[in-house]
Formats: sequence, C-alpha cells, structure tokens
Amino acid sequence: MIVITLPDGSQREFPGPVTVAEVAASIGTGLSKAALGGRVDGKLVDTGHRIEGDARLAIVTDKDADGLELIRHSTAHLLAYAVKELFPDAQVTIGPVIENGFYYDFSYKRPFTPEDLAAIEAKMTELAKKDEKVLRRVLPRDEAVAHFKSIGEDYKAEIIASIPAGQEVSLYREGSFEDLCRGPHVPSTGKLRHFKLMKVAGAYWRGDHRNEMLQRIYGTAWASKDELQQYLHMLEEAEKRDHRKLGRELDLFHLDEHAPGLVFWHPKGWTVWQQVEQYMRAVYRDNGYLEVKGPQILDQGLWEKTGHWDKYRENMFVTESEKRDYALKPMNCPGHILIYKQGIKSYRDLPLRYGEFGQCHRNEPTGGLHGIMRVRGFTQDDGHIFCTEEHILPECVAYTALLQKVYKDFGFNDIIYKVATRPEKRIGSDAVWDKAEHALVESLRASGCEFVISPGEGAFYGPKIEYTLKDALGRQWQCGTMQVDFSLPERLDAVYVAESGERLFPVMLHRAIVGSLERFIGILIEQHAGALPAWLAPVQVMVLNITDGQADYAAQIAKTLQKQGVRAGVDLRNEKITYKIREHSMQKLPYILVVGDKEKAAGAVAVRARGNQDLGVMPLDAFSQRMASDIAHKV
Repeated sequence: MIVITLPDGSQREFPGPVTVAEVAASIGTGLSKAALGGRVDGKLVDTGHRIEGDARLAIVTDKDADGLELIRHSTAHLLAYAVKELFPDAQVTIGPVIENGFYYDFSYKRPFTPEDLAAIEAKMTELAKKDEKVLRRVLPRDEAVAHFKSIGEDYKAEIIASIPAGQEVSLYREGSFEDLCRGPHVPSTGKLRHFKLMKVAGAYWRGDHRNEMLQRIYGTAWASKDELQQYLHMLEEAEKRDHRKLGRELDLFHLDEHAPGLVFWHPKGWTVWQQVEQYMRAVYRDNGYLEVKGPQILDQGLWEKTGHWDKYRENMFVTESEKRDYALKPMNCPGHILIYKQGIKSYRDLPLRYGEFGQCHRNEPTGGLHGIMRVRGFTQDDGHIFCTEEHILPECVAYTALLQKVYKDFGFNDIIYKVATRPEKRIGSDAVWDKAEHALVESLRASGCEFVISPGEGAFYGPKIEYTLKDALGRQWQCGTMQVDFSLPERLDAVYVAESGERLFPVMLHRAIVGSLERFIGILIEQHAGALPAWLAPVQVMVLNITDGQADYAAQIAKTLQKQGVRAGVDLRNEKITYKIREHSMQKLPYILVVGDKEKAAGAVAVRARGNQDLGVMPLDAFSQRMASDIAHKV
C-alpha cells in the first residue's frame, strides 16, 4: 500500500503507484478538473507524475502561486507551438517564465510585425480551445540531439549537446509540437485561457552580443480574465506615469546619445534632485552620520584587494595615467574604509557612521539601460557604520525606523522586508553568522515588521535585510538595504583599539535608504504621476495676472512668496487667463494663484489647487500659511 498525506494531515491509501491526477480524482471531481500539477514532498510536478511510495502531496490549482507559474510556463510553449504553426521555418530557442509573464526567443528570416503578433495570439487561442493533452517523454541526450537536428531545430540541439553525456532529457508534446523542457506543465492546453502577447524585442542568442540577434516575443498570462484585465489596466496606467515621458513633458531631464546611460538634468529636474539630496542630508545630520566625500577614481590594486575587481571587472570603467591603472568607483565602501583608517580609532569612537552622496559608475550593457532608472552614472545615499558585533542589533533597529519615516515622507507606506541568510560559499565562522543573522531578525521583530527569510541569498561576507517599497500601482522597488560585512575591514586592515588594548577589526554595516538618487527620483515621478507633493515640486506656485493692470501686483506676490522660501514663478504674458491656467495645470503645479482687479484691491489671491480645485479667494498670508503647512507636513 502507498500512503499519501495531504496538506490537512488526512491520509489516503492506494494499492500501488498512483499519479497526482488519480489522487485528485479520488478526492473529488471539482479538484480533479481544477488540478494543474502537484507538490510531492515539496517538489513541483505534473499531474501525470507517478508517486511510487509514501509521500506528502499538495494538489496545485490556479489559486496557488505554483499554479500561476505552471500556466505561464505552459503558455510560453503554446506561443512556440503557434509560431511553428504559422511560420514553420522559424526555430525555437528558449522560453522561460518571468515576472508577470513569459517570453520565447525565435530565429526567423524577417522581423515579426504587429500583424504577426496578432495572428500568433489568435492561433494560440485556437490551439488552446482544442484542449490537447500535454504529454511528457524522456530520451537519452544523444537521441534527443539527433531528434531535434532531424526536425531542423538546431538551437535546441545545441542546448541539449551542452548537457553532459549519458544524461537523459525530458520533452513535452502538445498536438504536433514537441519541445525540450524540464517541466512541469499543465495537463492540457485548455487550461490556458487568459493571456496576451505584449511586444517583440531583440535578444542575442545565449545573451552574447557576438551571437545571432534573435526575436523575443513577450507575453503575459493569468489565472482569470479579471486578473488579466487588471494587469493590462496597470500597464496602461504605468505608461501614463512613465518617468521618461513625464521627464520630457515636465522639462525635468533628458538623455542623449552623446552620453549613453548618463543624465542631463534641467533646472526643474535639478531642483527636485536638490530637494531629495537636502532632505537626505538632514537625515544624515539628525541621526549621527558624519558626511564625507571620497574620490571617484581609485587605484586598481585597491579594487583587487577588496575583491571587487574579480566580481565587477566587466562592469567597471577603467583608465590609466603615467603607466598606473585606475578604475572609476562602482561603489563607495572602500573609500570610506580609507577615511576610517586615518588616525587611530578606539572602541569609544564606535559606532562611527559615515554618509556620502557618492557618485558611482557602472558599465551597464546598452540593452539594460532604462531612462534614469538604470544608468551608468548614479549617486547613492551611501552610508557605512563601523561598529562592534554588539552594536548590530540596536543600529539595525534604529535604521529600520529611520527608513520607514523617510519612505513615508516620500509617500510610500507599504514596505516588504526580507532577510537574506548565509550562502553556501561564505567567509567567517558559523558563530559570527549566527550572531549577525539573529541581530537582523530581532531588529525587524523589535520594529514590529513582518518579514520573510531568503535562505542562502546573503552576500559571501554577511547577511542582509532588503527593504522593498510598493508604489501606487502595486509595483515593487527594492531600494533600501542593510548589509553586515565581516570581510572588508579585515581585507583593508582597518582596526580599532578595544577596551582590552587589543586591535580588532570592526563590523561594517553597509546601508542605503533611497539607493540611487536617479532611480529613486524616477520612482517618485511614477509614484505621483509627475504631480510631486508640494515640498518636492520644482515649481510650487505660479502667479497669473488677468490683465496688464495687475502685472505689478502679480510680480509682487511672487517676490513675497520667494522671500518666504517658496519656489514661485509669475506668468505675465498677454494671453487669455484660461489659456494660462490650462498650460500651467498641464505642468502639474501644486498651486496656481490668479489675480484680477478685485484681488489686487483686497490684497488677496484666488487659489486653484492641483486637480482643478477652486479654493476661492484668500489673503496672501492665509495662503502662505497653507503652503508652509503643506511643506512642513510633506503633504
């Protein structure tokens, strides 16, 4: 007898080997129809998987995260099936699941057009309605290579040929289409109903620019029609909020082919930058950080000593002077250690907190660049805390509280917390790792934060907390981090004198709250759809006159506000007031003040708030108080 233990602890007995589908059927017809796969002793498998002995089994349906992954994986194969039906000469390569969907790369003699994409999607729908079974078989490696060569799929043959000799590979067939895949898959194509193809892009075979450029078709797939529609609506909203589009429309910045991956900030955009930087500078000042500034170019030997040369060499910009090799810094940590090493440090000096708005450069591939979100030159709100092991817990508690306040001030209240623990390859004793991981976990508990553990995802030198914020569209942005480092101070011989007189290596805590200022400003633009809060807006108030008779008064109002520290402008053009209001409303200004003869006579202003809100006429002092309150409370 085989005993199958279900998630609720109940057990079912079977006389011999049994498939996941058969177990589901024994539980009920509804579950049998809904089953997409199963987890057998934790391993995700097809419904056709045979269970040979006692096991724990969870039936996977489209209500489960695993079920959604099965749907997306199988829809990628359905895409390839449809392409082969319509374009028999196309060769299929790889098609993995990605966030919110999937893609598949193809080699074809001409570019796919939007009309091709529509035809492929229609063919996918047609094939799904056939509800063809998805069947698995296993072949020896060499047989599989010969099979795919015989049907003209050279890329598949190349992939299989790279597998060690003597191994077997699994193939999945649906209708006339068979593909190499480890699986698992849904039991039949009829389970795939809610999908959409999104776009075509270029991609090098195996990610190597020396190889052929393939065509990558992206798609999305969901468990229900509502989820698909919600996702497509989110994409529409995201397009409206695209920081690149808004950057042009609001005259904040531009990107130029003469400096790929680098940002040209315009006056308005640089004003936003300064608000973020000065805010973070006050955070440094008010929380015990000493602001420092290190050079951007450092000797190659330093990067070799820290280990960055081995890990980041391909992404570092290098230069040479007087037969000496240098690199532009991709991060700030080594420079902070060199500052720390100047003069003898005592245990009484710890914890010692350095902060820097450090400009870094990384040689990102052109295909990875994305507006100001992914660039080659960026500035980090970088901080490093030199401390003892006993300081880790209180420093992390204080840092989490600080990060929460900063994110709230910028308009983010939903934060995801993740603790990444020791990887298999690491340095340092288990006792030290135990202490560091315990401190990070306890710091989040003390802060009242729910968190998840990511086993093995820590850095080789220590564990870390990753702080991910959710924006208005539910998208996730990993910005903050707290990393515990036992390695770098020792590598660069940075020490402190302990109470006992010993020279010991400090623990180094790497922390950033907003991370790259460029990226964070891009996130802010998209979060607020360009309508930045009053305290961040590059122009907070615009004063408009109705006729020339109020020009002097309008200019005086603007000047008074400017003296109060308000970023105010004045528009005295001889244009209709409705035209001027509409034009400045398009710039998403927090406030527009309109002055005519009545306002001038009363020493008042007519106030319009963003969103076409008419707040009526009020004395200038009353408006100034409102403006000051908005700025003070980060409204």
